[in-house]
Order: sequence, then structure tokens, then C-alpha cells
Amino acid sequence: MEVILKPYELKLRHTFTISRESHDVQPSLIVQLKDGGYSGFGEATSNPYYNITVKKMMDDLRKLEPLIASKSNLSPELFWNEMYVYLKDNMFALCALDLAYNDIYAKKKSKKLYELWGFDTSNNPLTDYTIGIDSIDKMISKMKEFPWPIYKIKLGTKEDIKIVEALRKHTDAIFRIDANCGWTVDETISNAKALKALGVEFLEQPLKADDWEGHKTVFKNSVLPVIADESCQVETDIAKCNNHFHGVNVKLVKCGGLTPAKRMLNEARAFGMKTMVGCMTESSVGISAIAHLLPLLDYVDMDGALLLSEDIAHGVNINEGVIEYSNTNGIGVSLI
Repeated sequence: MEVILKPYELKLRHTFTISRESHDVQPSLIVQLKDGGYSGFGEATSNPYYNITVKKMMDDLRKLEPLIASKSNLSPELFWNEMYVYLKDNMFALCALDLAYNDIYAKKKSKKLYELWGFDTSNNPLTDYTIGIDSIDKMISKMKEFPWPIYKIKLGTKEDIKIVEALRKHTDAIFRIDANCGWTVDETISNAKALKALGVEFLEQPLKADDWEGHKTVFKNSVLPVIADESCQVETDIAKCNNHFHGVNVKLVKCGGLTPAKRMLNEARAFGMKTMVGCMTESSVGISAIAHLLPLLDYVDMDGALLLSEDIAHGVNINEGVIEYSNTNGIGVSLI
């Protein structure tokens, strides 16, 4: 099984700003696995918050090329277990590899991945569309550019309530708020009351990731549900988040791919928590992989490819929140 690594610079439609950073370009790595007449594709983007670069992913994967080449007949679960031994300190690289392996494995079985898993896709949730932090006028303009039934609004400024009040004047859409660790406990509890009145569905990661006392206080006192993101990275975090958050947002790149994400989502559901999968501004390669988890989810944020000025792949189609799978087997993508 041949390993091909393809770095990309994904240009964004608009400058993307959250509480801790801004960027216009998103570096990304596509992993292609080739075995006979089959090819599988996976993706992971770089992220300074987690100290992950495309170069680091490529360096770590190149060291494993001989090992990967010899493992083409394993199940995705066994393949992931073997690769985890070597990539447990680089979950982003493991994610890209796991997606590619799931893709090629399902193609060999002549099935779409969700079909291979036996999932019913008839009640899939709609995806939100993200509005990054900007001036109020520009945030309104971005919203009008993409009329959508659900918006995820990035906050973490001194004018957060004012921003949502202004946006609310221009749409009846559902709002979800992501503060990316930008609030205090008191701010979160206070903001939740104001935001609930403005039609907000839930808050995502208002506090710093390791503030477990704060999470517990917010969990008990917030009038809105709170979803973990930065506090929920890998499988062992699900149990930690139970009784500290009302739900979890699982990111494929942080947990190491589709294989552990399925386990995490099932564990969260067993705890009675809400389930969500989010994206990290991937192209349609990473976004299409997320689509196969939709039957396990209450919420989804898979708008990454929509935020790009130009995509690098064909995959799922998304129209006003509705996700339509491609006709291709596996995760359903092809590079442009």
C-alpha cells in the first residue's frame, strides 16, 4: 500500500477570526493511500493552538511508510490501533491516515462508509454555517452572503451581546455561540440569560479547557446547554466531560480520526449527553468524512469547505444546511 502526502494552502473566503487568532489561509495535508486500483483519501489541517504543522504531520507519517505499506488487509479498528502506537503524540496525522484507510477499506467493499457501518441517514441533522468575529457590519454582511437556517457565531469580545442583538435583527435562524475559551464563569452565566432570549440554542466551550471547577459551576447554573470542544479532545475526555458539560463536540483531527470518533460519540450517548462533530476548516475531503457520522449526532458543524474561496476536492454537497452524499463509495471524495 503506497502512501502519498499532498500539502495544500487552503485560501479562505474571508479572514477567519476567533477569540484567540485570525487567519486568511489554512494549511492542510491530504493523505492518499493506494492499493491496487483503489485510492483512499484523508485530511488534517494544521493548528497553532495544538502545535501541529503540516511539516510535522508529514515527517511523522513518512517514518511509518514501510509499516503502513504492510497493513493493507487489517480492519480499520486494528489498523488504527497499530498506528496509534506510533502516532499517539500526533493525533492530527493519525486522523488523516485513519480517514484515508476507512475510505479505501469501504471502497474495497464497494460501499459508502455509512452503508458499511449500517447507519440510517434518513434523519441527519443540518449543519450550521460559521460567522467569525469581525465588525458588526461585516458579520451581518457574511450572514446575508449565506442565508442559512443555523448560524454558529464566534464570540469572545467585550461586545458579545451587542453583536448577537445586531445579528438577530436580520434573521430568524437558530444561533449557536462559540466563545473558544474566551469567557469567565460569571460572564458565561450572565451571557447565557441574555442569549437565550435572543434565540441561542447552546454555548460551546465558554471557559478555558482545563477549568474543570468552572465548567461544573456553569453546568449547574447556565440556562443554556454547554457543549465541550477544547475540553474534549481524545477518548478519555468523554467521561471527564460528563456532569461538566451537557454535550461534546468531537473533532476528528483532535481524537485521531473516524475510528475513535465513533467510539467517543457512542460513549457520550450512553452518558445521555448531546453529540456534535465539528470541523477545523478542512476541504471537502475532511468534511465528507464527517458526513458519515451524521446518524450519531444531535448537532453538526461541517461548513469548512464553504468557508474556502476555492475547494480542492469534490465530495458532499451542502445546500442551506442539508447534506447530500456523493455517489462515490468510501467517504465519497475525489481530488480536483
